[in-house]
Amino acid sequence: MKLMHWWHVCRDFVRRLSGDDAYERYLEHYEAMHATTLNPPPKLSRKEFFSYWQEKKWDGVNRCC
Repeated sequence: MKLMHWWHVCRDFVRRLSGDDAYERYLEHYEAMHATTLNPPPKLSRKEFFSYWQEKKWDGVNRCC
């Protein structure tokens, strides 16, 4: 049992580190913060989210010199 728990903890850590779980975290945030508000922003599809995420990550100057 402990080995399976350790495996899940490691897998979740790698998914978070790589950004693989970003859409799931976005959905959790959306449900917690926006689902109960009046006129919430539209929920992004997976494709829209990753397009926005990539644009935000790589837009602009990302170097020191």
